[in-house]
Amino acid sequence: MKAVITDWGGVLTSPLADAVARWIDADRIDAGHYKNVMRAWVKQAYDGGGTNPIHGLEDGSLPVAEFERRLAAELLTVDGGPVEAPGLIARMFAAFSPVEPMYDALRAARAAGTRTALLSNSWGNEYPHDLFADLFDAVVISAEVGMRKPDERIFRHALDLLGLDAADCVFIDDIEHNIRAAEALGIRGILHTDPDTTIAELRGMELLP
Repeated sequence: MKAVITDWGGVLTSPLADAVARWIDADRIDAGHYKNVMRAWVKQAYDGGGTNPIHGLEDGSLPVAEFERRLAAELLTVDGGPVEAPGLIARMFAAFSPVEPMYDALRAARAAGTRTALLSNSWGNEYPHDLFADLFDAVVISAEVGMRKPDERIFRHALDLLGLDAADCVFIDDIEHNIRAAEALGIRGILHTDPDTTIAELRGMELLP
C-alpha cells in the first residue's frame, strides 16, 4: 500500500451525531422531526435515483443558503416555531473538534513515505485549510469538483491526483456506502468506527511505523 485517502467529517473530526445533538439542543430543534426529515433525505441521497438537497449541497449544484432555507422550512423548534435558516450549517457543525490521534497517524504515515489525500463530501462547512498543506498530497472536496461520494468519478479523480492505482490505496470513511464504492474500484476500505481501531488497521497494513 502506498497511500491513505481519508474522509474528514466523522474521521478527522468528532462524530457528526455528537455535533448534531449539541446543535439540536442549542437551537431547541424538535429532534424527532429532524431525524425523520434527514433519514428520508440521506436515504434518497445514497440509495435513490435523481437528486435531493443533500446531493445538490454535496456536489455544489445547490447553494448553501438554499439548502439552509429548504432544511429550515422542514424543521420545527420544540415549541412548534420556525427554525432560523441563515447560518444553519455553521451552527450544525459548530461542535466539531479535531481527533488528534488521527491527525498524528496521518503525519506519521506521511513522514514514513506514504502519500495522503483528503476526500470529503462538503456540506458548505469550513475546513481547517491551514492544516492541509503539511498533511495531504491531494485535497478533494466534493462541492469544489462537482462530484460527490459514492460516485466512482470522485475516487478516480483522487487517484489521478495521487498518481496511483486503486490497488495501491486504502480509503477511510465512516459511511459504508462510500467504503463499498471505493472497494468496487479496487481500493482497500476501512470503515471507521473509532481512532484506535482504524490506526490498528493502518499499522497492520504497514502504513504506520
